[in-house]
Amino acid sequence: MTDKEILKKQIIYRSTHRGIKEMDLLLGSFVKKNISTFTDSELKDLENLMQIEDDILRKWYFENNNEKLIPFNKISQMLKKYKL
Repeated sequence: MTDKEILKKQIIYRSTHRGIKEMDLLLGSFVKKNISTFTDSELKDLENLMQIEDDILRKWYFENNNEKLIPFNKISQMLKKYKL
């Protein structure tokens, strides 16, 4: 198994085991739908996004809180536009 495959598996696991059910559903669905299209750089951006606490991500996504801890990149823009 390559490092990239291992990283993808780790990201998928992290996206579906968040702690807040709404975030499990949102992030898990987003990741599973898009992970195969991401470049190495985008996977790193996604991995970094998965490290951010649920409460911060939830407020940013659901409440349109302009959170400075969320990096502005292609992955965060795609997630912000993503709907279940």
